[in-house]
Amino acid sequence: MPPTDTERRLCEATARGDWDGQVAAIAGEDLYLAVPQQGQDPLPVYDDPTAGAKCIPVLTRGMLPPWQPQQFFDRVSVEELAQDWPNDKWRLAVNPGTPCAAYLAASPGHRAGWLRVRAQVGVRPGGLLVTHYGGPLHGPVAQGLACGAPIAVHHSVPWNELGTAFLDHAADAQTLRDQWSVTDPATWQQRLDQLLGGQFVPAETETALRARARDAKAPEDAAGEAPETAGSRDAADAPAVPELVTRYEERFRADGLLPADGRVVSLVALDHAHAVNLVRWGLGARLCAPHQAEQAVQQVAARAQEVYGSWEEFAAGYALGRMLAFDNGWFGPQYAEAVHLHHVLTQDPSSPWRGLPFA
Repeated sequence: MPPTDTERRLCEATARGDWDGQVAAIAGEDLYLAVPQQGQDPLPVYDDPTAGAKCIPVLTRGMLPPWQPQQFFDRVSVEELAQDWPNDKWRLAVNPGTPCAAYLAASPGHRAGWLRVRAQVGVRPGGLLVTHYGGPLHGPVAQGLACGAPIAVHHSVPWNELGTAFLDHAADAQTLRDQWSVTDPATWQQRLDQLLGGQFVPAETETALRARARDAKAPEDAAGEAPETAGSRDAADAPAVPELVTRYEERFRADGLLPADGRVVSLVALDHAHAVNLVRWGLGARLCAPHQAEQAVQQVAARAQEVYGSWEEFAAGYALGRMLAFDNGWFGPQYAEAVHLHHVLTQDPSSPWRGLPFA
């Protein structure tokens, strides 16, 4: 089975003998070129017996090999390859030696064709749900990875992948450095612990939401006790839920992010989603190893299950956390993107939020 839809389209085009279809299958995608080890040639040119020519090999996302501590890949596009191709007689080998292989001639005329198809197809957009059929699809690791699915969908990378890269080695390391001040395994672990503890969401708002949720649940749990007594014990000293939160909740109900009588339980889903992706960036930057990564995403699933009762509750918590952090009442592009991500993950039949149990 092709690991993602990209490889499926490539295999189908190859089976048809459709050269334009082969190019179209990869024209908008990130391709991956191996970073040379010390002492190796800058380009990994090799003689390919299938192509009968010298080739430069690239991999599609789904064909990246398992994580290795010293094996890195750079992202490259068809457009960049066409513009910088070093030798008209060489060929482009896509996934060589695999069932998803394609060998593309790279004369000036062929490369002009690559550029035409690239212009027609365009750059791969964000906001796509992608599943890697060789990755975890069931069980605690998959449940943990599903907590990070909104960020994976934002970048249009597989939601269920723990492997060689999130984007690529350099981009993953830069994300950790610029956004999280993480530069080594120790600071990576520190940030992970903070995210697992929900330490990046606004504390007063989180306290108010938790108290309101307890207040609403207490009448159901209190046996023979007046509802107002049971519901007010923990909430009495809690801060009031901010007016901005209630505004977002009203809009969420109108836009289908909450049911008609729904309220957000907690904001920590935002930290849980970031924790999953901190793990994936850490793998890409080689600041953690696969066994650590699996343990960490299982921890994320367990923490989420302590707070939320369903993917719907988790989704609303993520959306509100993101809005308070990045939209702040504007209901602008960030809000529109949050609605899109929510609808993709709650409505697409292939979404882990539809197919995986929350607990």
